[in-house]
Amino acid sequence: MRSYSPDFTPPWKKSKPVPELAAEYDLVVEEVSTGFCGAVIRTEKTAEGPTVTLEDRFGKHRVFPMTPAGFLYEGAPVTLVRPSSGAGPARPTRTASGSVAVAHARARVARAGRIYVEGQHDAELVERVWGDDLRIEGVVVEYLEGIDDLPSIVAEFAPGPDARLGVLVDHLVPGSKESRIAAQVTDANVLVVGHPYIDVWEAVKPSSVGIPAWPQVPRGQDWKTGVCRALGWPENTGAAWQHILGRVRTYKDLQPELLGRVEELIDFVTAPEDL
Repeated sequence: MRSYSPDFTPPWKKSKPVPELAAEYDLVVEEVSTGFCGAVIRTEKTAEGPTVTLEDRFGKHRVFPMTPAGFLYEGAPVTLVRPSSGAGPARPTRTASGSVAVAHARARVARAGRIYVEGQHDAELVERVWGDDLRIEGVVVEYLEGIDDLPSIVAEFAPGPDARLGVLVDHLVPGSKESRIAAQVTDANVLVVGHPYIDVWEAVKPSSVGIPAWPQVPRGQDWKTGVCRALGWPENTGAAWQHILGRVRTYKDLQPELLGRVEELIDFVTAPEDL
């Protein structure tokens, strides 16, 4: 006769089985042991067992074994399994910045680190192109209304290894006022970078706006007002900016001098603490 041992473990103490999830193309998961987050681009059957290849937002590839409970999906543990052979690969989708789009992803809780930009137009442009990426990474962008007080702003922020600060500066060229202010910030947990344009308007490609080039504005004249006058636009700089911003669809509408700097700041703010 088979003996019977009753199970007196309360239900709330019993471990729940980890669900299986098909590793469909473009599914975004996080590998638990490394924290590597990326989209599924390939699964393979090997002698050691099935593997999955992930691609992160920067195009880096990593191959991982499909171990039980080896991944997180929307923050919960899952066991990845190879999709059925009948499931054809979906076409990858991209965000406005060109990175892999994360379907149905929840925004990450905001990091302690921040990215500061000079003005509202800068912030709106960064949001237009990198907004999806920033929400996934939990990075908040704030604007300063100028950088004249940047050293004191940095001191008040109190950056550290777990709270890095990135700053994007307009017209950061040798000999400019902006370069002299930026040179005063020497904290290793702060990265100040910039583009060469007088205003972030210029970082939008003229062809995207439908003009041959951004006009030269005489020194001493308000640059934005001068641009509106030279182009025959109404001298309402707010309305002009909305027209410019409305012509920006993806990173392809921006100059590389801005693209590289924003990507650099995102990398810096989201880098692991031990780096």
